[in-house]
Amino acid sequence: MERKSIDGKERRTPSGAAVIRPDLTEALFRALFEEWADVGYAAISLERVAARAGAGKAAIYRRWPGKLQFASDAIERVGVDLGEFSDHGSLEADIIAYLAKTRRALRHPLVRRIVPDLAAERARSGDLAAALDRVAAARRALGEALLDRAVARGEISAGIDRELALDFIPSPLYWRMIVRGRPAGRADIARHAAALVAALKAC
Repeated sequence: MERKSIDGKERRTPSGAAVIRPDLTEALFRALFEEWADVGYAAISLERVAARAGAGKAAIYRRWPGKLQFASDAIERVGVDLGEFSDHGSLEADIIAYLAKTRRALRHPLVRRIVPDLAAERARSGDLAAALDRVAAARRALGEALLDRAVARGEISAGIDRELALDFIPSPLYWRMIVRGRPAGRADIARHAAALVAALKAC
């Protein structure tokens, strides 16, 4: 908004608030994950995060009230996000697509270092539990859709133990890549998918 001063010149009315730049927000998210991977959640310094992003700490506090809210937002926005995937025609093909998306996330070097710390931090304090639960619920919803399609095709029983099935699907890949630190190629995903189909039929 413009207004005239007593000298007749146009002057801009101060907005009273700093502009939130999306590019800086993304830089802060990247810096947070880099710091997290280096030192773990408990030792994260918001000053160091801001410095990594080329900003001052005030840039963080303009967006989030503290570290917990910042980290929770980061987990939900740029954490392990599988997105949506369509019907691939069979349970095995759907599982392969699901695992391929999971593998792409777990192959990221920062993700491989942060995911174990997330589990440890949840056990230590539970501060991040709400954010982790929301992410897990969104991912399990994709698994539910996968199971619904398989039931509709007659590939698995409608009475399948869904909780057990949803735990089964990502577990072998997580164990291989995160716990054992081993790579997972397309052949590994295909073997996992075939084994998972057999297991789901027994649930």
